[in-house]
Amino acid sequence: MSTAAQGERQLLLDIGMAELSAVPAKAIETGEVFTRAWIVDLILDLAGYDSERDLAALVAVEPACGAGAFLRRMVARLSTSCRRHGHRLTDASGAIRAFDLLPRNVEASRRAVEQVLVEQEWPSEDAAMLAQAWVQEGDYLLDDRADLVDFVLGNPPYIRLEDVPADRMAAYRTACPTMTGRSDIYVGFFEVGLRSLKPDGVLGFICADRWMRNQYGRQLRQFITDHYSVEATVTMHDVDAFHEQVSAYPAISVLRRERQGPALVADAERGFGPDDARTLVAWSGTATSEPVVTAQYQVARLPHWFAGGDSWPTGSPSRLALVEDLNERFGLLEDPATCTRVGIGVATGADEAFVTMHAPVEEDRLLPLSMVRDTSSGRLSWSGHYLVNPWTEDGRLVDLKAFPRLRRYYERHAAVLTKRYVAEKRPAHWYRTIDKVDHPLTARPKLLLPDMKMTIHPVLDEGGLYPHHNLYYIVSETWDLRVLGGLLLSRVAEALIEAYAVRMRGGTLRFQAQYLRRIRVPRPEEISARDRAALADAFDQRDTVAATEAALRVYGIEDRTGVLTDGPAGIRTRRS
Repeated sequence: MSTAAQGERQLLLDIGMAELSAVPAKAIETGEVFTRAWIVDLILDLAGYDSERDLAALVAVEPACGAGAFLRRMVARLSTSCRRHGHRLTDASGAIRAFDLLPRNVEASRRAVEQVLVEQEWPSEDAAMLAQAWVQEGDYLLDDRADLVDFVLGNPPYIRLEDVPADRMAAYRTACPTMTGRSDIYVGFFEVGLRSLKPDGVLGFICADRWMRNQYGRQLRQFITDHYSVEATVTMHDVDAFHEQVSAYPAISVLRRERQGPALVADAERGFGPDDARTLVAWSGTATSEPVVTAQYQVARLPHWFAGGDSWPTGSPSRLALVEDLNERFGLLEDPATCTRVGIGVATGADEAFVTMHAPVEEDRLLPLSMVRDTSSGRLSWSGHYLVNPWTEDGRLVDLKAFPRLRRYYERHAAVLTKRYVAEKRPAHWYRTIDKVDHPLTARPKLLLPDMKMTIHPVLDEGGLYPHHNLYYIVSETWDLRVLGGLLLSRVAEALIEAYAVRMRGGTLRFQAQYLRRIRVPRPEEISARDRAALADAFDQRDTVAATEAALRVYGIEDRTGVLTDGPAGIRTRRS
């Protein structure tokens, strides 16, 4: 490390430790969620912290030890390993490092370590000495150790950054570049832990899985896929994993410092327990790629993981396997090669002024507007709404002096229009909409998709209407939009949306551009005439079953249950 870098790091440490006393105790305690012993064992097993290995020769870190839930199981395994490999206990003096911010947690963990070692019949003086050496009071995110370790294992705290004092938050953000936006500090624990790993070192955490999908986890996801491998994920949303009842959406993540290879994915149900955990670990140690489904869990092995910083998909192992397979074999919906583009309709910032069925303005200032309600039947039925349009054909704001009726209309709504951020930012343009109007889009054929819907709902506009901002649109120079509409109507396309999209309360999906762009599609010319006709007809008839049957052929998928269900036995690719 350079002298400048060392100085910067020391400054961070000074800021962090100076602010230690200012961290609200309630915030820290809120972040404490203690893990059940059998869950700890599952994580240690999946990470390979096994007493058959010479653990005294390795270094394992517990970055937020709390009352010692992880430490108890780690120390017990280290003790067994020492005896198996002929070590004295003191030979393992550097084998464990544990941190906690709260003095009471440090003391509780030290007592737990001593108790385990004494129960294992090691000398009490050695147990006391090692408990003191292994467990330290301090801030793991600002720890100054530069040496690398073999394991980072634990349950990092859940504390929103806004609950941390400003100076300390700044120190965290500087020390952990992946901790962006309205992040939780567990993102920093992932980053610091991963950076500390030796080649082939492993991080095993149980933690809220929101970082895998939310915007604040984007930099962490990119960091992981650039430099590490996702070895296993076990989703445990309904499992009784903690001693307290919490709504934490927990998942186990096992990450390794090596190139990405196959990844184990499992989804544990409410009844998942210690026996199921042992069976899952046994399956993980086999070479089989055959998925397993029981009433308590589903597990499969993906040949790859999902690259980049975009949100990682969610769903059952079979659904993730399907998504991974389609990602590998097909291109994205939005594609310059097919001149296919996804966009969103016009946002105004004041629909009460800009969106109307009757307005006393010049006739050419009324742009026919398609609304979500116009798509409800599956066929576009215009409701008569217009955009009171302030844009010229070449993308400039009109001169209100040339349109006196438009000027008087906008002036009547000035109180609303001038309060918008876009107007305050550019007062001379107070009457503009947030988005410019792309006039050629009006005449183009396009598929429209409502922003919020229980199921995917593509509707064809053959041209003549401009979409409102609650509608997303797809235009293409290459696709027959009825054929593409049939693909999008199918359960295959919906499965891809479900894997990425945010599902609202009540089950409503958000069909936003970022998710629509991630739909995978074949090249139009690779679809047979038979399947093109079948997809177009299914789209015209709004027949989801027929659309899905044709899409399964086009994508080369065998869905042996008849609908794209989540059972691992239900979906296979024909090439397998």
